[in-house]
Amino acid sequence: MADDQEPEKIWDEYDWERFLQQQDRKTERYMELLEKYLDDPNRDQIIAREMGWNHLLDEEGKSWAEDVDMRFTEEMELAEADEEENGDCEPESESESFEMHPLYQASFALTVWIDQLFEEIGDLQNNPHAVRLATQSAIASAKLAAALSDDDVDEIGMTIAYLKRALKATSNAMEAGVHLKQEIKFDREKGAKLDHRLFQIRDGIIELMGEYRSEWRRRFGER
Repeated sequence: MADDQEPEKIWDEYDWERFLQQQDRKTERYMELLEKYLDDPNRDQIIAREMGWNHLLDEEGKSWAEDVDMRFTEEMELAEADEEENGDCEPESESESFEMHPLYQASFALTVWIDQLFEEIGDLQNNPHAVRLATQSAIASAKLAAALSDDDVDEIGMTIAYLKRALKATSNAMEAGVHLKQEIKFDREKGAKLDHRLFQIRDGIIELMGEYRSEWRRRFGER
């Protein structure tokens, strides 16, 4: 008898991008509701109703949520106890391997360098271009961490989708840097160094996206 079950579809970068966009909208909605009802004693019930999480409104759902909270607390306590017992001798986990990737290191180093630069210049906390430069650089670093933290071949599409988000954030940071240099007195050498670092990260992301797309085509063919 023929097997009627179809093999599970492997998501490509476009499937993951749609999924991530949906999660973004849900997160934005949740944050809006949390801010609006932060001090309301019935906050959790209101947010659950507004988000459509009806399974959390009945008694079974409340019990499940309480159980999750309890398990999370227990896991955190166990993790802290284990960390105290083992000290700094724990082997590096696979999920932390992204920290060794030169592209992530360059991106993270840029965020630190920008913070130091702003401290030297001073009085940039309220400058929208400075804020956008720092924020978008940090977002690019976070998206790179998400992209590089999973080597599962079935998740190449997710990796590319996160790389695209890192590329967008880097492009936004580059644009903010251009406006910032036009607006304030900027040391030419430091301005050139900022440009060099941003272009280096941008080009590295583009190159990495090309490698992952080639690997996708090799394994799964064209979409």
